[in-house]
Amino acid sequence: MPTSKWWKKALVYQIYPLSFCDASGDGIGDLLGIESKLPYLKDLGVDVIWLSPVYRSPMDDNGYDISDYYDIDPLFGTMADFRRLLAKTHQLGMRLVMDLVVNHTSDQHAWFLEAKKSKDNPFRDFYVWRDEPTDITSVFSGSAWELDPATRQYYFHLFSVRQPDLNWDNPMLREAIYKMINFWLVLGIDGFRLDVIDLIGKDIDSRRLCDGPHLDARLRELYDRCFRGRDLMTVGETPCLSIDRVKDVTGGEVPPLDMVFQFGHLSLDEVRGQGKWELRKLNLVELKNHFARLQNGLYQQGWNSLFWANHDQPRAVSRYGDEAYRFESATMLATVLYGMQGTPFVYQGEELGMTGIRFSELAEYRDIETKNMISEKLAAEWPLAKIKAAVYAKSRDNSRTPMQWDDSRFAGFSRHEPWIPVNPNHEEINAESELRDPGSVLAYYRNLFAIRKQMEVFTSGAFELVFEDDPNLFAYFRKSEGDTVFVIGSFTRRSVLVNLGFLAPGKWLLANQTTPDIGEKAGLPPYFCGIYQYTMKGE
Repeated sequence: MPTSKWWKKALVYQIYPLSFCDASGDGIGDLLGIESKLPYLKDLGVDVIWLSPVYRSPMDDNGYDISDYYDIDPLFGTMADFRRLLAKTHQLGMRLVMDLVVNHTSDQHAWFLEAKKSKDNPFRDFYVWRDEPTDITSVFSGSAWELDPATRQYYFHLFSVRQPDLNWDNPMLREAIYKMINFWLVLGIDGFRLDVIDLIGKDIDSRRLCDGPHLDARLRELYDRCFRGRDLMTVGETPCLSIDRVKDVTGGEVPPLDMVFQFGHLSLDEVRGQGKWELRKLNLVELKNHFARLQNGLYQQGWNSLFWANHDQPRAVSRYGDEAYRFESATMLATVLYGMQGTPFVYQGEELGMTGIRFSELAEYRDIETKNMISEKLAAEWPLAKIKAAVYAKSRDNSRTPMQWDDSRFAGFSRHEPWIPVNPNHEEINAESELRDPGSVLAYYRNLFAIRKQMEVFTSGAFELVFEDDPNLFAYFRKSEGDTVFVIGSFTRRSVLVNLGFLAPGKWLLANQTTPDIGEKAGLPPYFCGIYQYTMKGE
């Protein structure tokens, strides 16, 4: 049974529960806090809430190390709290999608605790074991193999040492996963965001980890056993998939996934092949070309997700914009991104123009990846200034500081000191003040999404890049049979002149500053953005 594909026009809002809203007063965000903010999300125009993991976990990787798939961690509340949140979300006409990690578990999961007991334990083959380690390294630094002293074998962990990888070659493991997924779907959730799902097809011995030889078969079986016949939204995190491979898994009459997160645009400010911490200046031409390949490559087959940031990425304003022009660059980044074809994803606080954080002491950072990187680079004798620059730019803690609800001591997030410090700029950047200000980033976001939802061209229109080689401007047409819009954004703090004489008579639907005259020497102020619509016949 085909689904309605409602997710093509949906606005998805990612909540990172630890940092969204604390109702219990312990400094940690929770489900009751999320429930209290549902009217805010509805007013923004949110259709789908993507909830980062709230399952039981020892929190080695902030919930992405799951120790019990069937229970809610007490940090966030109870299963009764979750059921109530789900019901109230549905009452407000929104949907809820859960984050799910099935590439690995916590080392405290019952399966792994059993697996360590002996080599012949029934759960031993739920994980990956070898007599000798190879030189595969962990994403979080160091070897991807850890010795279990009791059984004298090594288990594989592509991430933290406390996140052993599951063995998807084992059919009993797959059955257990499918049973768990169906439990949540029967409970009434509206889909899943599937963490690093392109790793479940890996062949470790041949070193084919991302997009491995078994991926297509695994995704198809997952779809058949869990998703077929249900009107859901499924999005896979697939850092390694090419555009052609994205078409394979999201295209066709019955694709195994509705869309994926493809990360090519997020590596363009890194030195190629050197990892996320070796930085370079973003080349806008490369960024535009990447998006053009995605837009045109998936236009007829497959589907895009549109995002700048998430819980693993730094704040977009600090990364791609200019904090000195926070309003202008925040609204420009939103306009350029969300004018394209795909499902828009907003990470919590992005709609306020929240910025990254610079802790004065490296010891203040909480993220396991960041802490491991600091230790590794200090051992490699990186200059401290270089380590700090990389951490300030790329640490995952940039996006994990508490949501800034108001200008009070703890930003309205909690009555208690939060688990991670609040950004000091919450006194100026917060939801309470922006809700009162018709010229705020938040007000602009609401207007942008209202326009997007009203006009079919943003869902189905073709994409045509303009000014391909311009190092400062990102501009394109969206064209459908009955409508044409022109989207433009400036990525510079300099004023620029641009030839807009090719535009037909029309009107500006939205702009973040005074709109320029349409002509051969149109002047654009720093970080200008706008959406221009051709006048239709009969108007």
